Amino acid sequence: METSAIWRAIRRPTSAGVAGLVFGVILGVVIVLLRGAAPALASESGEWVQDPDLRRQIQLALYLIPFAGIAFLWFIAVIRSQLGSREDRFFETVFLGSGLLFVAMIFTTAAALTAALVLVDAAVSVPAETASYAWTFAASLLGSFGARMAAVFMLSATTMGVRTATVPRWLAVLSYIAALLLLFAPPFPEWIQFLFPLWVVVLSIFILTGQHQESVRGEDGLLDG
Repeated sequence: METSAIWRAIRRPTSAGVAGLVFGVILGVVIVLLRGAAPALASESGEWVQDPDLRRQIQLALYLIPFAGIAFLWFIAVIRSQLGSREDRFFETVFLGSGLLFVAMIFTTAAALTAALVLVDAAVSVPAETASYAWTFAASLLGSFGARMAAVFMLSATTMGVRTATVPRWLAVLSYIAALLLLFAPPFPEWIQFLFPLWVVVLSIFILTGQHQESVRGEDGLLDG
């Protein structure tokens, strides 16, 4: 296969759909693992580092996070390349910036917890206060600030889809509702944390299953084949 053909395949919407599915599934698993290890009380937030079972569970989540980030970056890149010059630079900038900030936040979350685990693996005594700080920092970053960036990403991506007529009305309405819930609904019920990965999965399935219908539009739209 020629290099140009490979690059065209990489940039096609199908690639974004696959990357989105991978990201959504992995992030959903990460949330389940971290929620399963979450302390019942704030006063117990430093005890996870002393529990071998919880440490293994958290280590698995941390191992998966980089792959979620890579898949999400791929998802962003393909959609942005499909938009080309069709979209307003304002929405494109918000879309790209919020997506990159979200990835930075989940990586920082992983780094905070990994630092404590590395010390434990190195037989360094980690005070409960330090472990509590690491857990609280990670939970706040992912659950509060990360959720807001995810909401901004959803709003900007949906708006671009509406403006380019590549997102149907029903999906746009559901997307706006989910984004507003993430943006304005503190404190977050546990189920709200799954809205973003679920939204990415739904959008990815729509992209993948809509190829035969959208291909007639050419190759320069958000969901075009």
